[in-house]
Amino acid sequence: MFEAVDELVAEHADLEKKLADPSVHADQANARKLNKRYAELTPIVATYRSWKQTGDDVETAREFAVDDPDFAAEVKELEKQREQLTEKLRLLLVPRDPSDDKDVILEIKAGAGGDESALFAGDLLRMYLRYAERIGWKTEIIDATESELGGYKDVQVAVKARGQIEPGQGVWARLKYEGGVHRVQRVPATESQGRIHTSAAGVLVTPEAEEVDVEINPNDLRIDVYRSSGPGGQSVNTTDSAVRITHLPTGVVASCQNEKSQLQNKEQALRILRSRLLAAAQEEAEREAADARRSQVRTVDRSEKIRTYNFPENRISDHRVGFKAYNLDQVLDGDLDPVIQACVDADSAAKLAAA
Repeated sequence: MFEAVDELVAEHADLEKKLADPSVHADQANARKLNKRYAELTPIVATYRSWKQTGDDVETAREFAVDDPDFAAEVKELEKQREQLTEKLRLLLVPRDPSDDKDVILEIKAGAGGDESALFAGDLLRMYLRYAERIGWKTEIIDATESELGGYKDVQVAVKARGQIEPGQGVWARLKYEGGVHRVQRVPATESQGRIHTSAAGVLVTPEAEEVDVEINPNDLRIDVYRSSGPGGQSVNTTDSAVRITHLPTGVVASCQNEKSQLQNKEQALRILRSRLLAAAQEEAEREAADARRSQVRTVDRSEKIRTYNFPENRISDHRVGFKAYNLDQVLDGDLDPVIQACVDADSAAKLAAA
């Protein structure tokens, strides 16, 4: 059934030999690449070996059961284990997103609903920050535009993993399903009559690009500087420290005004620009391969509503996978894993069906 896995077993053994050679580690970039591939293959190889061994054990138990009926129960138990290993191996062989182990830049934009939408954007920001804290990820607010009532018109956050990443547990692997329009139903703080309003905020998630992922020609950039606006220190509204960078060939724009110096803002804006260009390049490649990712609509303007947060019923609903739970207060406090896992499971099932 899994004859093709033999090639992966051979590749795993070859990688093991290479990594045991001290000279390989002289090139740290290559060593990291080999280690990453080795870590990806290890659970597949281990499960495959267990699957083959269990198959042999089933045949042996069946032979013994001919003369000793007591082995019949063992045959059933071993067959059950083999079925479980078969399903586990099938899941491990589902094609992986090459960006799964990347960190991300997550952007939340207030949408329809005015001040209430900005307040909801602030709630979503807190939810993601708390979720990252539970997982053990590091977060950094890159840029933010606050609203008058304390919410956010727009906020960008870098989310980074710490230490060794297990397959399928990277930041992008989990947060890529969050992209789209999030709708809230509640009585706004701005509502004096106690009426329930519906508003929305958009979430955009892009894998954070390293400099080696995206090559940017400095001649392709137009860099504009302007005065920062909003709450801040002495430099706000007094110096041209804010930076806006436009990538001329694509029209992609990134800006930052949070840092005190123009140089710092330029570095942060370039960081955002690289990630947006990487996301755009990946989308184009997927379109050409007719394999566009369906888990996220990248542009907030054309996103579908993916999730509803209903405060009166304490209910959260994910419309893509039919997930529904009545623990909205806990989810907003960072207990987001069950919602995300429902999306992961649905995505895996769709890929298995396609395979």
